[in-house]
Amino acid sequence: MSEAARTKILLVEDDIPLANAVRISLVARKYDVQVATTATAATQLASKWQPDAVLLDLGLPDMSGLEVLRSLRSWSSIPVIVVSARHDQPGKINALDEGADDYVTKPFAVGELLARLRAALRRVPDSTQQEQPVVTTSDGRLEVDLALSQARVDGQPVHLTPREWGIVEYLARRKGQLVPKADLLQAVWGPNYSRETNYLRVFISQVRQKLERDPAAPQHFLTELGVGYRFVP
Repeated sequence: MSEAARTKILLVEDDIPLANAVRISLVARKYDVQVATTATAATQLASKWQPDAVLLDLGLPDMSGLEVLRSLRSWSSIPVIVVSARHDQPGKINALDEGADDYVTKPFAVGELLARLRAALRRVPDSTQQEQPVVTTSDGRLEVDLALSQARVDGQPVHLTPREWGIVEYLARRKGQLVPKADLLQAVWGPNYSRETNYLRVFISQVRQKLERDPAAPQHFLTELGVGYRFVP
């Protein structure tokens, strides 16, 4: 991916002077940059803006940057470079094990950071192939936000139980695909529940009540009789 294509970089850093310095360097090289100073803002911005790569500080004011990393890895494989003042080996290993692509310690040379960013981006031949974090129905009424683990109807969050969300998430990640009942049961309830189809009927009904415009005539959470279910955006 070329820099001229206005590659989108999400910079997650609560040190404002440092964030400004890095942002200026990135913008000067034709990157499109957004800055988040908290983990919460980073997670929300990643979901909505869909960056091509993330530069992530670990020491954020509201929660650890590792939480941001885990959230990102729940729906995307975009490059994440951790930029942290932590020099200890266990901390680096932990970040890499959680899914970071690289680790740069502070203080750092901007040239080195940019080189590592270019290298990480080269390993992603086409970022458009990344899974979309928000699955939206054709009429725009229903949004399934995989990054925030949230369903929204007409822009308003809908409360779902953990089981209900498990069903919605599993089907949304396989949008358009027929999902056998046994697969859905094992994914949401566990390996010992592949025959408990009565559970599915109850919970699918509850999901439709909360998310479908007309639960009696569902348009998105469809039943394939005798086989399984399908989510059609």
